[in-house]
Amino acid sequence: MSESLPVATVRTQVTVPLRFSDGYRTTARLHTFDGLVDGREHLAFALGANTAGAVPLVRPHSECLTGDVFGSQRCDCGPQLREAVQRIAEVGGYLLYLRQEGRGIGLYAKLDAYALQDAGLDTYEANVALGHDEDERDYTVAAQMLAALGVGPIAVLTNNPEKTDQLSRLGVTVTEQVPTGVFLSPANADYLAAKASRAARAADLPVVR
Repeated sequence: MSESLPVATVRTQVTVPLRFSDGYRTTARLHTFDGLVDGREHLAFALGANTAGAVPLVRPHSECLTGDVFGSQRCDCGPQLREAVQRIAEVGGYLLYLRQEGRGIGLYAKLDAYALQDAGLDTYEANVALGHDEDERDYTVAAQMLAALGVGPIAVLTNNPEKTDQLSRLGVTVTEQVPTGVFLSPANADYLAAKASRAARAADLPVVR
């Protein structure tokens, strides 16, 4: 049974040209919303063109200032964002940019968690040590955004089954979970290993060279 979903509406649409540091370019149609349950300024990026009858590819991407903007290698968020934009643009769909920094605990708390990780905790243990849940993200706003955009069945671009499960419980029809790449570096090896072992994701990690 799906959960009751409060109604949100599209408030603004604007076309924005995108350019990434590696030279990749595309154009997105950005959407803002009224009525999102948490009151935050989440965005939907419409990318590519959907063929009639095709299921759109959707990436719910949690904001990561350090990785998305500044290229931090302590996580894989920046490379996943770059990959998602191109893959969605090629087939048509949406990138939902969700203001859920640090798996929902906020930027300052995420950096506090980094300090605890430097002392030996993994990314999940650090959140708990700070008094948070391992992952506090709620994807109700993602489901609201899709409903406001009139999107029907979707394929979800993620390695995280919790995203797919939550969207399904919220009434979104998910036809497929499409895996993302695994972007491993010496700086994020422990982080990715923790995600693989603690969150049932991307269990087969390549060897760090």
